[in-house]
Amino acid sequence: MAAAAVREAEAKATDIALPPTSEAVTPFQVAIPTAAVQDLKVRLAATRFPEKETVGDWSEGVPLAKMKALVEYWRSGYDMRRIERRLNSVPQYRTQIDGLGIHFLHVRSKHQNALPIILTHGWPGSVIEFLKVIEPLTDPTAHGGTPDDAFHVVVPSLPGFGFSDKPTERGWGLPHIAKAWAVLMKRLGYTSWVAQGGDWGAGVTTWMAKQHVEGLKAIHLNLPILFPPPVEGEPTAEEKVALARGTAFANNGMGYSKLQSTRPQTIGYSLSDSPAGQAAWIYEKFAEWTDTNKEPERELTRDEMLDNIALYWFANTGASSARLYFESFTTDFSRQLLDIPVGASIFPGEISRPPRIWGERTYSKLFYWNEVAKGGHFAAFEQPDLFVAELRACFSRLR
Repeated sequence: MAAAAVREAEAKATDIALPPTSEAVTPFQVAIPTAAVQDLKVRLAATRFPEKETVGDWSEGVPLAKMKALVEYWRSGYDMRRIERRLNSVPQYRTQIDGLGIHFLHVRSKHQNALPIILTHGWPGSVIEFLKVIEPLTDPTAHGGTPDDAFHVVVPSLPGFGFSDKPTERGWGLPHIAKAWAVLMKRLGYTSWVAQGGDWGAGVTTWMAKQHVEGLKAIHLNLPILFPPPVEGEPTAEEKVALARGTAFANNGMGYSKLQSTRPQTIGYSLSDSPAGQAAWIYEKFAEWTDTNKEPERELTRDEMLDNIALYWFANTGASSARLYFESFTTDFSRQLLDIPVGASIFPGEISRPPRIWGERTYSKLFYWNEVAKGGHFAAFEQPDLFVAELRACFSRLR
């Protein structure tokens, strides 16, 4: 066998085979090939690190000592089958919508009057973010709540993320995904439901509201997509703080976004070939976007972060996840005037902390707004108890 053919066969042996889909809702289990685990360990052991940064902080990116420690733990301390077990402990399914196989978690509550909710993740997150909140949402009486707090929970993987199929042509931006999620909820038998999201999930959820998709009665956002609406007069002190924070992020925090929204294929080669590169690309965001002063291990264990990183690696979604930026960042991830009920929770470590007045000018039926005591961009992942409390408080007004 020619050398090229051998390499191709070896590469296929490390791929996770996704079963074909139809409109039927089919149970799914994660099965990571042994060859994929072995290949990952070899690649981690062979990591070629750059020289040490020339600064004493994170301003150049992930410090070398931090990255070496994470890579070594991934190679020798992390249980490579942990992600498989965690996901397979939750009912998972795949179904085809508009020609694309969509992976999702679906857990029904034992409580008869539970409220159906669809939770949507963002980048560099995944369905992993929500694993700690599924039980408290579906079984509230075992987690400090009452039957009236119960939800039926649906958690899909965005197209090109996790174990959803990767789009092979243009068109899977936020408006398309929003319509697909409505199809999914209808296919699962839900006729009246709510939606929640942060990051790209906030974008999808916003577009579901914008489109008035069938069955949607209200939404909750932990990253409301709010920018200063046109208004006469001087901004308030609170608005000035939000504007300054937005400018600082635009100037010094959006390099990843500019690259992924313009050259997703190019960055994809690095992310698909180097597990250390994929880990650094995500770990930096855990450090910068959690409410931890760049010490994400204060709220997320290494195992938890590596569960998310490993999902990107084993599913080989570095390029396909980046393409969502190419599809939607400059066109669809924008302020939208909404006229259905909207709730919002503002976490202190979030990228953007808009003032309530922006929400009131944008959402004509804003019915819940709360500034949470702690937590950041990955709210359900970092602060599952607070996240659950926010959803209970928000949607209690609509039951």
